[in-house]
Amino acid sequence: MQPIVQISLDLITTAEAVQTAELAMRAGVDWLEAGTPLILAEGMHGVRALRDRFPDTPIVADLKTMDGGYLEAEVMAKAGATHVVVMARAHEETIKCVVQAGRDLNVKVMGDNLACPDMVDGARRLEDLGCDYIVHHIGYDERRGIAARGERMPSPLDQLKEVVDAVGIPVQAVGGLSIEQAVQTPQYGAPLVVLGAPLTIDADAFRTADGDVESSLKLICDTVHAFGDVPVTPRK
Repeated sequence: MQPIVQISLDLITTAEAVQTAELAMRAGVDWLEAGTPLILAEGMHGVRALRDRFPDTPIVADLKTMDGGYLEAEVMAKAGATHVVVMARAHEETIKCVVQAGRDLNVKVMGDNLACPDMVDGARRLEDLGCDYIVHHIGYDERRGIAARGERMPSPLDQLKEVVDAVGIPVQAVGGLSIEQAVQTPQYGAPLVVLGAPLTIDADAFRTADGDVESSLKLICDTVHAFGDVPVTPRK
C-alpha cells in the first residue's frame, strides 16, 4: 500500500477547518480528518462543508463512537464522510453496528484502540469485528497526565510494530508524535501517516499553528510519498 498523509483538523470552526484544509491540499495531503473538536463544535455541518469544498477527497469523521453506532455512522456518511471511527472499548454490538453501517453506506470503518488494557489485543479485536483500519492511539489526557507526574510519556511507537504484526489491515499511529516520528511510521509497517496536534495545529488552543505551515506540510508529504510501498499482510 502506498503511504497516505492524513491531516487532523482539530479546530472548532468550519471556516478555519476549510481554510486549513485548503492549505493542506495544496501541500499534498491525501485525506482530511474532521477532528473530534470540529465534530463537537460543528457536527455534520462541518463535515458537509468539507465535502462541498473537496468533492473527491476522502474525509475521516473522528466520531470516537461508543454507542449508537449505526446512527452516528449514518449521519456522517450522509454528510459526506468516507471514513468513521469507532472505539475498541465500545460494546461489541456497537462496533458491529458501525461496521454494518459502513457496509450499507459504502463507508470505511477505523477502529481506535485508545485506553485498551492490551493495545495489541484491542487492535486484533477490532479487525475480528470487521473494521477496515486500525488507529493505534495514545490519548492526549493520558500523555499529559503521565508527563505531569514526571514519568516517561507513552508513545504509540512503543507497540506500533506489535500492533502492525498482529493485524492484517492498515494501521495508523496517533498521539504526541513529533514530525520526525510521524514521518517514520511507514518504517514500522503503518502506511497511514497522521498530522495534526501538535504538529501543525496548536494543541492547547485548537487553532492553526503559527509559522509557514504549508511549506512544512509539503516537505512532510513529499517525504512520506517517496517512501514507497508499505506491505500490509493479511492475517492467516
